[in-house]
Amino acid sequence: MTREGYDGGMKFLRLLALGSMCAALTMGAGAQGYESEKPMGAMAQEKPAYLAHAGLEQRLGESLPMAATYTDETGRTGALGSWFAHKPVVMAEVYYKCAMLCPQVLHGLATAVKQTTLTPGKDYDVLVLSIDPMDTPADAATQKRDFLAQAGWTNDSRAAASVHFLTGPPSSIEATSAASGFHFVRVPGPDGKMDQFAHSSVILFATAEGKLSKYLSGIEYQPRDVRLALLDAGEKKISNPVDLFILYCCSYNPAQGAYTVSVLHVLGLAAACSLAAVIGMVFLLMRKPRSMTV
Repeated sequence: MTREGYDGGMKFLRLLALGSMCAALTMGAGAQGYESEKPMGAMAQEKPAYLAHAGLEQRLGESLPMAATYTDETGRTGALGSWFAHKPVVMAEVYYKCAMLCPQVLHGLATAVKQTTLTPGKDYDVLVLSIDPMDTPADAATQKRDFLAQAGWTNDSRAAASVHFLTGPPSSIEATSAASGFHFVRVPGPDGKMDQFAHSSVILFATAEGKLSKYLSGIEYQPRDVRLALLDAGEKKISNPVDLFILYCCSYNPAQGAYTVSVLHVLGLAAACSLAAVIGMVFLLMRKPRSMTV
């Protein structure tokens, strides 16, 4: 075998080793927590009868009511679709006077987007919609200010311009809730007044056309899950070979509201590597041996 043949064989083996490492890393990533044990929607336990209508029904592929009327934190009123600017959107449905679950959802979202490497305003937008028709643009402005501070975007004008906190009339809220499957019910507060809402803790992802693509449950969201969901919502148009590889080897599990490693995909990758190894070795062995000169 000539030195050229030997060098070529070594290059092939190095590439094969690299591919094996990629497969191993992918399986390791799955073992480290792409799966989520958090249940979707209301907790599976006994609850008051009036909570029967609160919960979450994932509507993947459903279109949001883009013609529904909303008002943002600046007082501008327009159709919901006017806040979609040709990029994927991460959304939350909350109410601004909430003192319990909603602030935790927004804090979890702010923390997650802060740690992704995607750029707000360039790669995605943030849209928060109130489920309380009594919330005002002033309430929305206060919530946006807090969100920007938590995300570290207070002095980032482009990021600030990509974040929208909306309020709307009952008709718009009901239309959005029906489309997203985000069901809530008004409940009594500690003083007995019906001024609070029971609802799920979840963030949603939508394509630039307003079609729902993913749900992530809980009040803490892994930055990698948020990044993957945004890439999925953008139909993989945000190019990054590593992200695309992970998207192939990881499948979205609607029941768990998280990404899980697909065993079939990993096994397929391993089989492809093995086949390439066999073909490569046969090719090297069939070459006419020659004395190798130094």
